[in-house]
Parts: sequence; C-alpha cells; structure tokens
Amino acid sequence: MTHLTTHVLDATAGTPAAGVSVTLSHLDGATIDSAATDADGRLSLGPDVLVDGDYALTFATGAYFRSRGIASFHPIATIAFTVSGEAHLHVPLLLSPFAYSTYRGS
Repeated sequence: MTHLTTHVLDATAGTPAAGVSVTLSHLDGATIDSAATDADGRLSLGPDVLVDGDYALTFATGAYFRSRGIASFHPIATIAFTVSGEAHLHVPLLLSPFAYSTYRGS
C-alpha cells in the first residue's frame, strides 16, 4: 500500500525544478501516471495504492533544461525502485545539467 511522491531540485539554480514532466511506470514499460512538478518542484503520482513490485520514475530532464536555454547531458533520468509494503514512498531528484542523484526519502 503506497502513496508515491517526488521532489525535484535544480542544484544549479538553487531552486525547486518546476514544470518537470514525470512518468510513473511498471518496469515492463506500462505507464501508470504522468504529470509535471508544481512551482515547488513537488508531485504526487499514481494511485493511492501501488501493489508490491518494481517501478520506474522517468524525469524529462533534457526538456526542463532546454526550456531554460541550458545545454544538458541527460535527456531523461530514470529511477527504478521496488515497492514492498511501504505506506508512503518519497523519491527525490537532485538535478544539474550534467549529473543527477537520488535517494530513498521519507
């Protein structure tokens, strides 16, 4: 039983990354949900309950930086993760034009 959230931060600007398109999918590629981050770089995706299994969040990082006139290396950043009984899962992304990092948030 999982409620999924994400938060994208633009490390180069030192601000939340607003308007980043994000897609939640099963690892087999079947799309579950997609939306864009809000003004604070935050987003809730998917149903209230994700069954246990393997998923991916794909962030349109290239489009985000292009919209700001900045060249970047990664056209997308995909984070694969496993759901196994969590009530809430937070998957943040720290972003720059040439690198990104993530961790299991709380």
